[in-house]
Amino acid sequence: MGEDVEALKPRVPLLDYLQQHSWIGWPAGRGEYVGLCPLHEETRPSFYVNTRKDVFYCHGCGEGGDLLRFLQLSRRVSFPQGLACLDPQTRAETDSTALLEQTATFYQQQLDTYPEALGYLRQRGLHDPALIRELGIGYAPGGNLRRYLTTQGYSFALLRRAGLINAQGTDALYQRIVFPLLHGQHVANLYGRSLGAAFAHRFLPGSKGGLYAWEKVRHCPEVILVEGLFDYAALRQAGFSNVTCSLGTHLNPEQFRQLCAGPRTIYIAFDHDLNQSGQQAAEQLAHRLAPQAISVRWIVLPTGHDPNSFFVQGGDAQAFQSLLEAAQP
Repeated sequence: MGEDVEALKPRVPLLDYLQQHSWIGWPAGRGEYVGLCPLHEETRPSFYVNTRKDVFYCHGCGEGGDLLRFLQLSRRVSFPQGLACLDPQTRAETDSTALLEQTATFYQQQLDTYPEALGYLRQRGLHDPALIRELGIGYAPGGNLRRYLTTQGYSFALLRRAGLINAQGTDALYQRIVFPLLHGQHVANLYGRSLGAAFAHRFLPGSKGGLYAWEKVRHCPEVILVEGLFDYAALRQAGFSNVTCSLGTHLNPEQFRQLCAGPRTIYIAFDHDLNQSGQQAAEQLAHRLAPQAISVRWIVLPTGHDPNSFFVQGGDAQAFQSLLEAAQP
């Protein structure tokens, strides 16, 4: 971030910015300009701009700093907000992040009012209200997202670019359970899990990011890796805290790098599919991890099961712990 900010500043000199916003300054020698302070009321000029150092100082109110500091003071915003004002690309990213966070919150608020959504979660074995809240799980009923977000000031064009609605204004995640995917503390994408076979499961446009909830387990010496979010939720509900999810069997470069960042044991608990696809993906990943000095164990689930269905069909924490202990290298 620091390098990005320093690279951005020369593109918008402080004096240019002030003059573009109607500040009048007079040459004061040695590359300085003086004028009335834009930050407080005054009748005698005490606001100096040093063009060599690209900073300001007001002898009247005592404030000083660079352009970002001026933006924070004049607009009463935080540092990231000031940076967004300065850089259109950063502003667009900030707007997009805020939009996704608003959407995730809206979907969370919908969950409890739709029995079909709560029924689906119970069907998948997820019944712990505290865990549901922690994961930020919501529901997209369809038909009301566009109206809500436009009342919050978001344009139709921005909703379309984010992939939240289609050209007809229909909710893209219609009738899906929604999981927010975080990057740090911010929502980076949304994943919609269809209640039935009528709609495909889907991400919004953009990257799925890193491993799900990686920050919670990045220092764990042993990590259980699953492929689906309901697999993750089932294991967390059963009391296993050292779990992460790859959101599919194919890891992207960031996810692979995360697994390899430090010595640990990875327990791969991919689906035990009848067509062998989950087993093949687990074997391929194990071969990729072996040269990275990562100890890999392959959890053999009953045929046709994933971790979620294992618990739904009567498995418990003790039984899964036995599978961990019997995991094959």
